[in-house]
Amino acid sequence: MTEAQRRASTGEATIESIDHEGVGVAHVDGKVTFIEGGITGERVAFVRRRSRGNFDLGTVTEVLSESSQRVRPRCEFFGTCGGCAMQHVEPAAQVAAKQRVLEDNLARIGKVKPENVLAPIQGPTWGYRHRARLSVHYVAKKGGVLVGFRERKSSFVADIRSCEVLPPAVSKLIVPLREMFTTMALRERLPQVELAVGERVTVLVLRHLEPVGEEDRAKLRAFAGRHGIQWWFQPKGPETAHPFYPEDSPPLDYSLPEFGLAIGFRPTEFTQVNAAVNRTLVKRAVDLLDPRPGERIGDLFCGLGNFTLAIAARGATVVGMEGADTLTARGEENARANGLQDLASFLTYDLYTDAPGALARLGPVDKLLIDPPRDGAMEICKALPDDGAPSRIVYVSCSPSTLSRDAGVLVNVKGYRLVAAGVVNMFPHTGHVESIAVFSR
Repeated sequence: MTEAQRRASTGEATIESIDHEGVGVAHVDGKVTFIEGGITGERVAFVRRRSRGNFDLGTVTEVLSESSQRVRPRCEFFGTCGGCAMQHVEPAAQVAAKQRVLEDNLARIGKVKPENVLAPIQGPTWGYRHRARLSVHYVAKKGGVLVGFRERKSSFVADIRSCEVLPPAVSKLIVPLREMFTTMALRERLPQVELAVGERVTVLVLRHLEPVGEEDRAKLRAFAGRHGIQWWFQPKGPETAHPFYPEDSPPLDYSLPEFGLAIGFRPTEFTQVNAAVNRTLVKRAVDLLDPRPGERIGDLFCGLGNFTLAIAARGATVVGMEGADTLTARGEENARANGLQDLASFLTYDLYTDAPGALARLGPVDKLLIDPPRDGAMEICKALPDDGAPSRIVYVSCSPSTLSRDAGVLVNVKGYRLVAAGVVNMFPHTGHVESIAVFSR
């Protein structure tokens, strides 16, 4: 690189905001520049990593004027490991940045503004991840197997030996897992381990591309005995996962004490990663929905009944709808286990390919809860009837952009008011923004 190229690739900037991925946003010579490691209000020196037509990408090389919101990252692997993006930002400032992302998206994409801003839903900021998928990769140059998240902006597995966002007991397993996998005959055919922490058991699901030999099985049994976990094997897709050892471990479940519920799940089925925040989220959602005995409620994208059963526990009749038979079957099982089978029922229907058919199958409801994947629920929102539509909708979202798009449909097309909206800090130290909104008509 010539001296002229070096000067052109570096610069100084004032960070104006933080985007939805936790990256600083600035304008340099009139061009939007995304600068990793910058915090709102800071003056930084940075190096450009990439230049595109209408924006540049860069990384902080020096903080010239430090924000009071900057803190020392707790994890020694922060900056290399891609599991976190915002450990250098004080936790309350992280939440404030996510709230700004939500409000900006609602205004820019949906052309709507909430009448009220809900207090953010928060929980523990460390040791909170009860669900995780850890990559496993044998690297001869590293002397063995790596176990962890991917490196930031890379497909390589980060060389970590602990993780501050995993529960401490699970973090302590990373080094023993590395050591054991390194000794296994199948070490080059183990792509990942999936973690599921329940109330009574911690499960590790081992994805294996070839059958596990007896010597390797013996090592896995010994590991489970030493560390008090249960192994599951997954030879192919998630549906092939099955318990390996010990087979008599307690079943996986999580609790919603506010509603007196225990909800069972398989380790490959979707549940929220942050159990403490999920408890608060479910209570907030049900309180906003305000289900009452005699009302009929719909719960779309219901999964295994996270919200469905809590609504039923308040005395309303509720129908959960989901696209996968396995999840609706699990919902029915959980309803029976909690004595709610007379109030909670479940239907399997593809909510994306035939939204009008899904709503027809659901039938008239007084109120509606929607908790879709990242793609959102635009077709459902568009298909809501003009007459006999639910009087209240609570929308739980993992994508502020699709929530905002759908809010635009509900408010500007369907005549709802956006009564309130706020963020849910499900993933502290990441830029991931979850949110909740309530609509009324």
